[in-house]
Amino acid sequence: MSSQTVGFVGLGIMGEPMANNVLDAGYDVVVHNRSEGPVDRLADAGATPAASPAGVARESDVVITVLPDTPVVESVVLGEGEHEGADKPVIDGVDEGSTVIDMSTISPVATERIAEELETAGAAFLDAPISGGEEGAVEATLSIMVGGGESTFAAAEELFEAMGKTVTHCGPTGAGQVTKAANQIIVGSTLQAVSEALLFAKRAGADLDAVLDAVSDGAAGCWALDARAPRVIEGNFDPGFFAAYQYKDLRIATRAGEEYGAPMPATSVVHEQYKAMETMGNGQDDHSAVIKVLETMAGEEARVEE
Repeated sequence: MSSQTVGFVGLGIMGEPMANNVLDAGYDVVVHNRSEGPVDRLADAGATPAASPAGVARESDVVITVLPDTPVVESVVLGEGEHEGADKPVIDGVDEGSTVIDMSTISPVATERIAEELETAGAAFLDAPISGGEEGAVEATLSIMVGGGESTFAAAEELFEAMGKTVTHCGPTGAGQVTKAANQIIVGSTLQAVSEALLFAKRAGADLDAVLDAVSDGAAGCWALDARAPRVIEGNFDPGFFAAYQYKDLRIATRAGEEYGAPMPATSVVHEQYKAMETMGNGQDDHSAVIKVLETMAGEEARVEE
């Protein structure tokens, strides 16, 4: 049983199972979320509800945020904009010795500013974006990419191990977000490549199950083939990671590429494919549903026969 109290703000598709795993690891957990369902379920499991992000911070040694995008993190953590009552931000509740860990995927530039604001208020900060989708969050097998001070990371490493299988200190503040952007460049581009390959094989009259069996153990073998392609050819696009979030992450990556002067020709194309998904109304599908853009263009679906 850990003596630390850990707070969670953001209990969505990733945050709720992560909080459950921290509870199971023996930590006291305090939770807040805009919708009450996840709070009620975690309270039934032993967590303590809080009325606001600031309330979570006041009751916790470590506050973890798992939120959709940069503006939401800035709002919930720093309180930018108009906030009263239940919306009081995390920064209003921290004190000397607090640690805030943002496990969202947001802009590296915004991350550095958030860290500075929190450190001025007396709190340490880590950026620790995650990869592994809903499955990884449920099974505590996430890959966690951490930026921040070495001593702050060392103090939080055991907590990270309650949520993830691979925990890597990537460097100073912002390095976790840079690493996550690199991860999403690879994931998005790979899903696009798998989509093109599957539709090509379908149009050529090949057996899609046989194609997957043949290529998965060779040089093309990857997570997208193992974890997503079998679902794609069955037409299963239940979200493990929303396509809208993949689009958001690729926006972060391409904008950071502009700032750092890094050429991204392939990423730019994949970014446009996920933008098309959003325009087509498929943002709440799994990110593997990017194949639907190609299928619309081709007038045919890459599916196995039932």
